[in-house]
Amino acid sequence: MRRLHLLLLLTLVGLSATAASTAVGISPAKPDHHQDPYTYANITQLHQAMQDGKLTSVQLVKAAIRRIHALDKHGPDLHAVIELNPDALSIARKLDRERAQGKAHGLLWGIPILLKDNIDTGDRMLTSAGSLALMGAPAPRDASFVAKLRAAGMVILGKANLSEWANYRGNHSIAGWSGRGGLTRNPYVLDRTACGSSSGSAVSVSVGYVPVAVGTETDGSIMCPSSMNGVVGIKPSVGLVSRTGIIPVSHAQDTAGPMARDVRDAAILLTAMAGSDPRDPATVNANQHATDYSRFLIPNGLKGKRIGIVRALSGYQAGTDKLFDQAIAAMRAAGAIIIDPVVIPHLHAFDKDENIALSYEFKHDINAYLATRPGVKEKNLTELIAFNRKHAKREMPWFGQQLFIEAEKRGPLTDPVYIKARTEAQRLAGPEGIDAAMNQYHLDALVAPTTAPAWVVDPVDGGHYLGGSAGEAAVAGYPDISVPMGLVHGLPVGISFFGRKWSEPKLITIAYGFEQATHDRRNPTFIPHIGP
Repeated sequence: MRRLHLLLLLTLVGLSATAASTAVGISPAKPDHHQDPYTYANITQLHQAMQDGKLTSVQLVKAAIRRIHALDKHGPDLHAVIELNPDALSIARKLDRERAQGKAHGLLWGIPILLKDNIDTGDRMLTSAGSLALMGAPAPRDASFVAKLRAAGMVILGKANLSEWANYRGNHSIAGWSGRGGLTRNPYVLDRTACGSSSGSAVSVSVGYVPVAVGTETDGSIMCPSSMNGVVGIKPSVGLVSRTGIIPVSHAQDTAGPMARDVRDAAILLTAMAGSDPRDPATVNANQHATDYSRFLIPNGLKGKRIGIVRALSGYQAGTDKLFDQAIAAMRAAGAIIIDPVVIPHLHAFDKDENIALSYEFKHDINAYLATRPGVKEKNLTELIAFNRKHAKREMPWFGQQLFIEAEKRGPLTDPVYIKARTEAQRLAGPEGIDAAMNQYHLDALVAPTTAPAWVVDPVDGGHYLGGSAGEAAVAGYPDISVPMGLVHGLPVGISFFGRKWSEPKLITIAYGFEQATHDRRNPTFIPHIGP
């Protein structure tokens, strides 16, 4: 998800769900009758249950499939999952046999996971970015990090819905909608947005289909849906996780990242995903930084940390601000040294340059990716534009493809206009932005609300963006972590911790410390709507 006015971000604030129901007339939620004892279990609990013989991977996969059938196309009709892996149960059976033979190893063995549908899998599933244009044939091989997850013993359960083309197609887009998968709905209040573009990944974790999922981000696509669906999202430093086999928007800003219900599970998944890949030059230094991130899960991780409060990235929604002030107080009480406010130089000064750079990069990168898909008819951006026009009733019922058309007009990456735009954007966001602020105030992390409250889905005018904090870290290629901060009128809102490149260990320590000090996450309630 890009940040600009045409994109989306939002969240919510204060009060408990019960208090909010009384205050603003939230329609009552139906009871969730489709839970089993492991629906909201974390990876460590699931691993222990399987080690103790109380649970098998087959049972876990079957329970996930039952829950998906009950909630995704029935009941609240969430549309978070775009496709189930027809081989998931056979994979789980094989992993259970190997566990029984003493071959299993690691926390992730037998754990199901959902992948955003812009991530290649070399199996019978399609990889489509939600577009009907890419449904010709499956990808020929796994994305590089997916191969690592399989090697760790994970069950690739299926593909998660998303904002089509990772929300890089047209103005006034509808977050979480794709031509192939329909509209992903927010499980807290069903007529509200799930944000995007990693909508299905966030919702699938939030409602307990799987303990973890993978999203991707160019600018906000992990952060925003994590915030609005009450989960933890980690947007790693660009180059920590391989992008080979991911349908691209921008080689300068794209990255995959974990989404989970708690910081521990996100750290465990990031550990499995991270590392160098000879097929992705951006990861040349990844092995120097990749580590076991669970080592940094320190309960009192906030103690003595210098936290900079970026007030300029708040102030767009009163309830969010109230919750943010409560979070700051909780961090201070947990021993953090709060510097308030902190000014990031050149805030938002890179927006125009980012737009220009993304349009050049998308054309170059999508054409290069399509060359890796032999079973897909459309081989370049020109042909994708023509496909959308031909199938406009299904592909463009609500919004167009202005971004595609703009990108198609761009020249090569040797164009001085492109080089200047990308150089300026990264310089202002990174060395002269985040780094400068952290140097001036001697900070361990910068903090701001992730987004504002989720808006009502509007197919006429698209997303109603109020504000958010994803842009600086996204454009710089630096890490960002969103953690649940509480509820506003029954809707989740997140707090973001971001900092220098490769600072994942320190940010995970801080995020985990905040989570342990507050425990602000609540499970979804499937409320139909807020109001009379």
